[in-house]
Amino acid sequence: MARLVIVSNRTAAPRDRGARAGGLAVGLREALQKRGGLWFGWSGELREGDAGEPKTQEAGNILFATIPLTPADHDDFYVHYANGTLWPLCHYRLGLIEFRRSAYEGYLRVNRLFAEKLAPLLRPDDLIWIHDYHFFPLASALRALGVTNRMGFFLHIPLPAPEVLTALPRHRRLIADLCAYDLVGFQTGDDLQSFTSYIERETAGTLDPRGTFRAFGRCGEAAAFPIGIDTATFAELSEQAADSAQTRRLHESLAGRRLVIGVDRLDYSKGIPQRMEAFQTLLEAYPEHRGRVTYMQIAPISRGEVEEYQALRRDLEGWVGRINGRFGEYDWAPVRYLNKAFPRQALAGFFRQAAVGLVTPLRDGMNLVAKEYVAAQDPADPGVLVLSRFAGAARAMPQALIVNPFDVEEIGDAVHLALTMPLAERRARWNEMMAELRRNTIQSWCESFVERLAGADTDEQAA
Repeated sequence: MARLVIVSNRTAAPRDRGARAGGLAVGLREALQKRGGLWFGWSGELREGDAGEPKTQEAGNILFATIPLTPADHDDFYVHYANGTLWPLCHYRLGLIEFRRSAYEGYLRVNRLFAEKLAPLLRPDDLIWIHDYHFFPLASALRALGVTNRMGFFLHIPLPAPEVLTALPRHRRLIADLCAYDLVGFQTGDDLQSFTSYIERETAGTLDPRGTFRAFGRCGEAAAFPIGIDTATFAELSEQAADSAQTRRLHESLAGRRLVIGVDRLDYSKGIPQRMEAFQTLLEAYPEHRGRVTYMQIAPISRGEVEEYQALRRDLEGWVGRINGRFGEYDWAPVRYLNKAFPRQALAGFFRQAAVGLVTPLRDGMNLVAKEYVAAQDPADPGVLVLSRFAGAARAMPQALIVNPFDVEEIGDAVHLALTMPLAERRARWNEMMAELRRNTIQSWCESFVERLAGADTDEQAA
């Protein structure tokens, strides 16, 4: 059996297991353990000078290898291009794109660095699985060094439609780099369609019904692989957390009020200001919920050095102040807003406590919070998921209350419907969603991708 090599911007911690590790890390680790493997990525260190040899650490039959970046490389590669250009592009926020040629060159430079440091660690029959928008060009950089291994790529965020994608300077190079992979995976059929449309419109290439693409002198495969979660483990975690000290403390603080919960990284793609306005609309339109419902938004700060994120934080703080000032009572604050991260076990208990899970991104590749909220519910008395139609998870869970995240009144109506939904309907919706989550797990996602990659067509003849 060929060894599996995984490349991601950050690796899991070698000793991180169980409740402390995220679902994706758990799934990738299991895939590596099954075949034996190498996990390669950035160490998180910023250091001047040559990166030197990768720092390695073994855990079982997995070798973790990491390299540092210089501050200049990190700024160009990660801050300015990956997250200042590609992230807003892929989330349809064209007005936030800041393209700098120097940052783009830095993005290519870091991909070449990763290729140069990874190549000596490879074996001839390794399967290489590269993750996310940080590494569109990595296969091209590896092939330039003579690496001929089968390589797969999975995009965790949306791929925009050609009308949006073509706004990116050097967009042809981006897609040409994708075509250097033997297998390209997307979250949803919509993302796959964006890729197909671009290939057909912009390159005169083809993608047939079996998923074989021919473009830029390459032949490979593309398919949708909707990512799942470790359903059984998260459900068990939530059951254990139901009686934890943190969950009890939350329950007591609510004083009998029902909980609406949102958990998101602080990012403009998550639709949190619209969600705040929607909660205000709920209290305006349905006064019976005043004093009886608390909305808790957990939003750990990310990319805090970026002005757009600083502005978002100020905006949200303003919303919280206005809603609590207008509707709050001496014994009730309508909104609790927390800029801090919580352990997975604590979140599992919070999800189980919540009558409504509010997941309304403006655009998202999948959104695993939606799936974790469902998995955490008490089967006897499940809560209701309110879910954006623009999250990939909406394709898999149409039994949620699907909303347009730009329509704050629709979101408010959906929260009211969720809070007043009869138990029998809540159970029926939950059972159907949970059946889907049990069928399509993080483990089955990993297995299906790796199996497809192992059999991927490596024909490199031009179309």
